[in-house]
Amino acid sequence: MPIDYDDMMQSGATGLSARYDEKDVMLYALGVGMGRDPLDEKELPFVYENNGLKVVPTFASVIGRGEAPPASQRMPQKSSINFAMVVDGERRITVHKPLPPKCDVIADERYLDILDKGAGKGAVLIQERKVREAASGEALFTIVSSIFARGDGGFGGKPQGGPALHEIPERAPDLVTEADTRPDQAFLYALSGDRNPLHRDPAFAKMVGFPRPILHGLCSYGTACRAVLSTLAQYQPERIKQFDVRFSKPVFPGETLVVELWQDGGTISYRASVKERPGTVVLNNGLCQLA
Repeated sequence: MPIDYDDMMQSGATGLSARYDEKDVMLYALGVGMGRDPLDEKELPFVYENNGLKVVPTFASVIGRGEAPPASQRMPQKSSINFAMVVDGERRITVHKPLPPKCDVIADERYLDILDKGAGKGAVLIQERKVREAASGEALFTIVSSIFARGDGGFGGKPQGGPALHEIPERAPDLVTEADTRPDQAFLYALSGDRNPLHRDPAFAKMVGFPRPILHGLCSYGTACRAVLSTLAQYQPERIKQFDVRFSKPVFPGETLVVELWQDGGTISYRASVKERPGTVVLNNGLCQLA
């Protein structure tokens, strides 16, 4: 059944509860490449709890991932999305308070807009998720994301809209760093909540148009955050107040991200390409705001 715009715009959910603990935090850090060198004392606090666990800011992306809303708050039956054809489009995390190593949280979700790229071209679903601590009620973070539903265009909606993209400076980057991924990276990252077979099942990936499983877009996003943390943020996650990206092309597990960084005061611009496929930009319009 095609998208019903008015129906979906009224289908938000409030008061969604979730919790995470130190195990979830460490598993996510491993899933985006932290701890490759077990003797690296700068990365150890992200994967080992005994000396004060640090949280990668993009961990916010997986908090409550996979938690189903109550039956009364599920997407109305008038609309359906072919989730087999869905990929990440854009992501913005605004961090209001450094993430604690464990926490009970409450989330409110809503659609901000739904764009129609046309029949055979897909639809863009723009969502907002606000998350707060359950105990104190204090805001933790806000996520604005867009997902590209490749099989759901042509419902008669407007084609343009959404948040403006951050412009990458035209000058040469101030710093270039590499961030690796492992061939089994998608299997590890999937344990943080996104078990879409597109990222692990070769037959499924081919069925939906990819030559082989692709890495989760949000894993590439977290890997880019690792690149910023390990360089300009000096492994201080509390300094990262905002982290944005546009997903341009897929990454295959085992490929290396070449991350270009531009610094203008507390504003970090970034872009990532794949070392094994020169010239292939996979993350674009990246923005990191540092305290």
